[in-house]
Amino acid sequence: MAARPNRARTSRTRGEATVERLRRICLGFPEAGERLSHGEPTWFAGKGKAFAMLDDHHHGAAHLAVWLPQPFGAQEALIAADPVRFFRPPYVGPSGWVGVVLDTAPDWKQVARLVRDAYAHVAGPRLREQLLGTGSPGGGR
Repeated sequence: MAARPNRARTSRTRGEATVERLRRICLGFPEAGERLSHGEPTWFAGKGKAFAMLDDHHHGAAHLAVWLPQPFGAQEALIAADPVRFFRPPYVGPSGWVGVVLDTAPDWKQVARLVRDAYAHVAGPRLREQLLGTGSPGGGR
């Protein structure tokens, strides 16, 4: 009888690769930093505000996702367009943040654009200028 693959290990490995891909996107922006907040990796624009927060099955959620602050109206538009991919996260959802499900083959170009939008939304003027001067999603340091 052949040994069955360890599904928990495969899922964890896939999750780790997803988090690393997200991390590369987030840390590609000018002066972006990462630290734990509420037990999850969170990315900040310089010494300022958070622009991305990992949701690794937080409080029993059924998904691996990233929460992103978005400009007014974006949350509703994204959720209406694809309610399977996008959701209103707890705690920060009322402030316009949107959750993006990552563990079901996301469109990584779209994820990078949304992360870039989130960074631009919270970054101070100097960092926003640096971002806009780079012109590439994920920045270029």
